[in-house]
Amino acid sequence: MRLGVLDVGSNTVHLLVVDAHRGAHPTPMHDDRWLLRLAEQIGDDGLLSKAGEKALLRAVQNACEQAEKQGCEELLAMVTSAIRDAANGLEVLDRVRERTGVELQVLSGEDEARLTFLAVRRWFGWSAGRLLVFDIGGGSLELASGVDEDPDVALSLPLGAGRMTRRFLPGAQRGGRPDLAALDELAEYADALIEPAAKKLRDVGTPDLVAATSKTFRTLARLTGAAPYSAGLQVPRELTADGLGQLVGFISRIESSALAELRGVSPDRAHQVPAGAVVAAATLRALDVRCVKICPWALREGVILRRLDSLGGA
Repeated sequence: MRLGVLDVGSNTVHLLVVDAHRGAHPTPMHDDRWLLRLAEQIGDDGLLSKAGEKALLRAVQNACEQAEKQGCEELLAMVTSAIRDAANGLEVLDRVRERTGVELQVLSGEDEARLTFLAVRRWFGWSAGRLLVFDIGGGSLELASGVDEDPDVALSLPLGAGRMTRRFLPGAQRGGRPDLAALDELAEYADALIEPAAKKLRDVGTPDLVAATSKTFRTLARLTGAAPYSAGLQVPRELTADGLGQLVGFISRIESSALAELRGVSPDRAHQVPAGAVVAAATLRALDVRCVKICPWALREGVILRRLDSLGGA
């Protein structure tokens, strides 16, 4: 069957179309992205702006048109931290549903962690043993650990790269160089939030394999020498703590406008790389991880796999 997954995140609205059936590898057939930066459209009053709502509506309409053109039999639609954080998020989703007919499901941070964990488990398989999984998004950091397909522990912390950039490094948003004192402050803040979560993860057992996924970790791995996306999904990629430490030192001393010119960095997200790197370093430090394997599958693939599993013998 042909499935579409519409993921409304803090930075982008992403449509992924795959051909898949239960027990098979989902084959990507089409990919579309719309850069909205919804998290930046949430004001001091906690409300998503009218401009943000209009942009979201247009993106969902475009996604519906593209899904129909691609012959999708079903469209699985979800929203994560940006709408979850907005005080008027549910009202906005009601209006989007009225205009488009699309029911956007609000995923909790724990839901995100569990679905991402499922995708990573399927990618690496049972031979990976106990898995520890990290995922830094625009709004939150997800962590999960387990030996099965459903993790023993699934956690979400408000440490997304976009959120931390807006709070600690606003100058980077304007193309400037990160403030070193602000980077130190961010590191201390991340350490304090991650430590209780790290204790819960340590308590369930030592991982046999540590994996990381999604855009931030892929970018950090690329900047430390991992193979480019064009080399294919099957090429092994990793990010080491030592390499990440050197990278933090490098990117803390250059303007985000210059960072955007480096290979492997999306120009629209370059300003978030320093914050993402600091949060990643804090995560590895808290759990004494020296190296993470980069997994090309993440939340969207987890949603697809969960849906296929639900079909049973159909």
